[in-house]
Amino acid sequence: MSVIARNRVRVSGADDGRPMVFAHGFGCDQEMWRLVAPGFEVDHRVVLFDHVGSGRSDLSAYDPVKYGTLDGYAADVVEICRELALDDVVFVGHSVSAMMGVLAAACAPGLFGALVMVGPNPRYVDDGDYTGGFSREDIAALLESLDSNHLGWSAAMAPVVMGNPDRPELTAELTNSFCRTDPDIARQFARVTFLSDNRADLPGVRVPTLVLQCTADAIAPEAVGRYVHEQIPGSVLTRLAATGHCPHLSAPEETTAAIRAFLG
Repeated sequence: MSVIARNRVRVSGADDGRPMVFAHGFGCDQEMWRLVAPGFEVDHRVVLFDHVGSGRSDLSAYDPVKYGTLDGYAADVVEICRELALDDVVFVGHSVSAMMGVLAAACAPGLFGALVMVGPNPRYVDDGDYTGGFSREDIAALLESLDSNHLGWSAAMAPVVMGNPDRPELTAELTNSFCRTDPDIARQFARVTFLSDNRADLPGVRVPTLVLQCTADAIAPEAVGRYVHEQIPGSVLTRLAATGHCPHLSAPEETTAAIRAFLG
């Protein structure tokens, strides 16, 4: 099966525009970009896809060895870009996909022209002077809960991730997205996500980079966004008024405007 079908790649917008590749976070799919991506179609070639194991990707292509690290997902990003003959790519990654973008840019340095990191976290676990937002006990409990009750975990975790208690429809959408994910794949992807440590990869980023930091983000606290910004040479840190971890759903206009301002 081709990578286009395997990852349910969809291309829209201006054929001759600078390509933008949007990558979704854990437990989500490309539909999470539906309020942001169309805003770039007028002057960009917009590429959406589902990570293998997510959304309507080909689940039979899921390989627990390949996807046992973020490098496997990053390799898919590079493969998609090469299959579409893209260059000077603007990679927009939400949450864990922001680190996939860092890895993809390191793997294929001539392919990417800019990175946009929405709520990035290179290390979720607190470590010495580094604040990731979670203790080791927090992560152990999170993974144990996911193992024992996938649907219950989804219902409990979605409001924490979304962070907009006054907008229950957003939490419901995220809950449903979590629940649609294959439980076995979700368990492994959660471990790959929450136990990853990509701090050492940040100083190697050599393309213009935007770090979008939300207000009151429980998954990627402000200290993390500041750390990512400080570690990536020449990066831009933009603090959004949007609360929670999914500004592309809760505040699409602000998110779009911040990306456009960065791209100039």
